[in-house]
Amino acid sequence: MPTPTPTDTDISPAPRAALTLVSHALCPYVQRAAIALAEKQLPFERIAIDLAHKPMWFVAISPLGKVPLLRVRHAGGEAVLFESAAICEYLEDTTPHPLHPADPLQRARHRAWMEFGSNVLNLIAAFYNAPDEAALLRQRDLLRERFETLEQELSGRTGAYFAGESFSLVDAVFGPVFRYFDRFEAIADFGFFDGLPHVIAWRAALAQRPSVRDAAAPDYPQRLDRFLRERGSALARRMAPA
Repeated sequence: MPTPTPTDTDISPAPRAALTLVSHALCPYVQRAAIALAEKQLPFERIAIDLAHKPMWFVAISPLGKVPLLRVRHAGGEAVLFESAAICEYLEDTTPHPLHPADPLQRARHRAWMEFGSNVLNLIAAFYNAPDEAALLRQRDLLRERFETLEQELSGRTGAYFAGESFSLVDAVFGPVFRYFDRFEAIADFGFFDGLPHVIAWRAALAQRPSVRDAAAPDYPQRLDRFLRERGSALARRMAPA
């Protein structure tokens, strides 16, 4: 039987930079890795793939079939890192401009709040996939509870970011989190942030940060809109006709 001829999408692109971030246009975990790379002022190449039609080269190097991947060229060849937490920790361990606190206890607390941010992302997915209004409002209430917890954590702090004046990896996690709510709020007033001034101020500061703003493609809002409409969910039914 003849060997199939690979298509262009099956051939792994030759990296042009020492660091290559394999991405998907809507993935918030990709965005946090891109933010960390930008904050550390590291040159990197970004390659976007279609997760609905994964190229063979990607399947071969991604143990979980997910993005982000960071392809790291080094003297011995190339290594591939998967999972955004591992990618961010590698960058933190090997490059200047630290995004974690120096104190071990505070560093551990920041890692815990990063995991908290991942939990919020899970709740966001449950919100936009909720099959009916009752489930949608339950998920809204759970998200609201998470933001109330964040409000308590931020209360009394000075500075624009989670740790005060210094941008951290916790900020890199929550920049993509807050981006979803620009679209949610255009659909309806869900009251996610009502009476939460510290969270509101933090969200606004992150939206203005170049690394956060540039982590998503210019057509991100249009892509997210199409993605939400395709859910066939309670939220999709609330959206105005395209």
